[in-house]
Amino acid sequence: MTKRLLDIIFSLLLLTVSILPIFLSICIFYLLYRENPFYISCRAGKDGHAFKIYKLKSMRSVSSSQTSDAQRITRWGIFIRKISLDELPQFWNVLKGDMSMVGPRPLLLEYNNLYTKNQRKRLDVRPGITGLAQVKGRNLLSWKKKFRYDQFYVSKQTLYFDAWIIMRTIQKVWKQEGISQQNYVTMENFTDYQTSRREIV
Repeated sequence: MTKRLLDIIFSLLLLTVSILPIFLSICIFYLLYRENPFYISCRAGKDGHAFKIYKLKSMRSVSSSQTSDAQRITRWGIFIRKISLDELPQFWNVLKGDMSMVGPRPLLLEYNNLYTKNQRKRLDVRPGITGLAQVKGRNLLSWKKKFRYDQFYVSKQTLYFDAWIIMRTIQKVWKQEGISQQNYVTMENFTDYQTSRREIV
């Protein structure tokens, strides 16, 4: 209950502070590319339940001539990803209760059926805007390592641990570390060949 109360307080505060940069980003993206400036996607929340996540769009919509992420990402998109500006609308998700300030990052719904028993533990808590895996390497990590960090966080979470992760997140954003995996704009998709059907401990 204390964590949820802090989520509400900080999301309200940060939404208020970030209204201007969000509005400016919306205007810039629309003026440059004439597209809806928001990216909305269904993700898996606590217990695997679906919710809609909100981000500022960093890529053009899929077209016949541009299908890969590398082709669709815009110069403005590269900039806002470097400073994590695209994540600001997720404070609305935190305020609604879909997400928390800290927790495993929300992943696609289709991944729910690919997790091992241990990996599914990441769904025992609300997903977060940032998390342990984000401060330990973000998109530079393999899926296996990400899930291990998620499992560790779920088993050890405390308010002090959350505060440490938030401070480390600020450092990572400032240094612009771990934004993309080698040969990918962000990170390769998670598929069943990347996890064993045996327990990963």
